[in-house]
Amino acid sequence: MENVKVIIWGLGSMGGGMADMLLHKKGVEIVGVVGRNKKIGTSMYDYIKTERGDRPDVIIQDESIIKPGAADVVLLCTDSFTKEAFPKMKFILEQGINCVTSAEEMAFPAAQNPELAAELDKIAKENGVTILGTGVNPGHIMDLLVLVWTGVLTDVEEITSRRVNSLSPFGPLVMHEQGIGIPVEEFLERKANHTMSGHVGFAESVGMMAAGMGLKVEEFSQDMNPITTDVDRKSPYGFAAAGSCAGVAMTAEAKLTGDIPVHMDHPQQIEPEQVGIQTGDYVIIKGTPNVNMKNSPEIEGGLGTIAMCVNMIPFVINAEPGLKTMIDLPIPRAIMGDFRDFISEDKKIVK
Repeated sequence: MENVKVIIWGLGSMGGGMADMLLHKKGVEIVGVVGRNKKIGTSMYDYIKTERGDRPDVIIQDESIIKPGAADVVLLCTDSFTKEAFPKMKFILEQGINCVTSAEEMAFPAAQNPELAAELDKIAKENGVTILGTGVNPGHIMDLLVLVWTGVLTDVEEITSRRVNSLSPFGPLVMHEQGIGIPVEEFLERKANHTMSGHVGFAESVGMMAAGMGLKVEEFSQDMNPITTDVDRKSPYGFAAAGSCAGVAMTAEAKLTGDIPVHMDHPQQIEPEQVGIQTGDYVIIKGTPNVNMKNSPEIEGGLGTIAMCVNMIPFVINAEPGLKTMIDLPIPRAIMGDFRDFISEDKKIVK
């Protein structure tokens, strides 16, 4: 069987990390990278950590390289929102190529964009391919992991999902979305006029949990507040001077069928350790029996997203055509062997 062939669309911090990971895996190869502006015509190796060595060069091109038979899957790493990513996803699917996207809203797009979710499902099925949105959060820590724990409960009464994390590994887009370095007044203005993104994915995480347990979301609300810093903080892609915003504290409250409350708590900021804050992931479920899971420090957001997108490649290729979420596919796991061993021959696009 030919190697699994991958095109990466967007070579920022996430796409670049996926390239680095893929280059150290067996049975998979990067056959193209889609970029824009001055990156076009340059080498992929100019923007990632892995040295080229004796590997064939990969020249960054525009999206015209995505065409029928060009690859088995495209890793799309350009947007957070379903509406913004939709034209790109539609284009990929119409070329008859599977797609894995890190767009947060695509983890469970029916939560806020049911019409677009239905359209993507239709397009994917018409072209015989599969699309999945995933990442560390949403896609794993605050939703899928909760569902995994409920598998050992006879009943669920209340759920608290908490993630205290560092934004430091993420790129400029996330720094902007989280308001890193802006004055508190600007944060509050952006919050008031709905241009402050904060964490993207609470509605999707709650929707996934509800669907996974056969329930409905009866009520949902979320809020955000600025996390200010008393000292200067600098990450690879962001800077927050003392007195400015170093992050955002996101919370959400939901109620599922049967009056089951769900509490989402997600403070995220750059360089939290600098001010004595320990990161961590927590799942607290009241039920029979109770669950109280703690993992500290956190699963690093950048690495977690990179790993989830890459490790789900074989299962997306193997899946029946259509729009999938993490509750539709086999459980994620690290692919340490040959990628080709996980893929059915009849599902390969590039034979």
